[in-house]
Amino acid sequence: MKTLPSGLQDHLDSGATTLCWCWRIARRDGVVQGFTDHDEGVSFGGVLYEAATGFTASEVQSSLGLAVDNLSVLGALSSDAIAEAALAAGLYDDAEIEIWRVNWVAPEQRVLMRKGNLGEVKRGSLSFEAEVRGLAQRLNQPAGRAFGHSCDADLGAARCTVDLDDPALRGNGTVTSAIDARRFQASGLGAFASGWFSGGKLMWTSGANDGRAMEVKRHAISASVVSIELWQAMSEAISAGDGFTVTAGCDKQFSTCKAKFANGANFRGFPYMPGNDAVLSYPSRGDALDGKSRYGN
Repeated sequence: MKTLPSGLQDHLDSGATTLCWCWRIARRDGVVQGFTDHDEGVSFGGVLYEAATGFTASEVQSSLGLAVDNLSVLGALSSDAIAEAALAAGLYDDAEIEIWRVNWVAPEQRVLMRKGNLGEVKRGSLSFEAEVRGLAQRLNQPAGRAFGHSCDADLGAARCTVDLDDPALRGNGTVTSAIDARRFQASGLGAFASGWFSGGKLMWTSGANDGRAMEVKRHAISASVVSIELWQAMSEAISAGDGFTVTAGCDKQFSTCKAKFANGANFRGFPYMPGNDAVLSYPSRGDALDGKSRYGN
């Protein structure tokens, strides 16, 4: 049940209301934006909620229990409010969102209707649609570790201990020619073996994508020409002369951890854990005659 602030209940009981919806979005990079469906801007809490931004929301519904309450917001892409490049760059991924019901005549009379995070974002040529996930969505996230053959640590993280600042694991390159926003050829990486950066992370240091990162799908060398393919297209065009830094890739396998990174002692998987073949196996006549099991004496 919502607790209404002083004055708002009296305003609702008056029969003639001046209410509007306000949405507050806090991106992970610290940028805070406000939007309202009122025809003039509304300001409260240190945020200006801009009008005429084409930002609307679907019906807000609440339910008992721990089921995740989802709704969607629709917005128009504009350079002044929400730009397509910012969406493509992931700046709005998992952004915090608050939905308020506000008396635009007296903004101090307001109530928080929903709080959550932005989920899946779908982009069109002129607009976007974003899913708003309620706070119960956090309860659906896995907690703790899962047992598996592969490593569950991120390369370079504290649990991994690999130092990605090591020059042997990091390269600086420059785009020589681009095929599209995902594939290009580069210089400066000739000292590294083909495939060394496959599965790694590429961070742009100059150009239209400066400061943005993407995972590397394929790193190959053919006739001394270095080619890189990213998993997803960058939000801006890649051009000759763009600089980047790329780190070595890891496929999370024990053999790679030992051979490529000499880090087998810190491998965070369970490579010798019995699999389904051990669960479904049974003693054979030959095992009984030998007095041995295929998994031990």
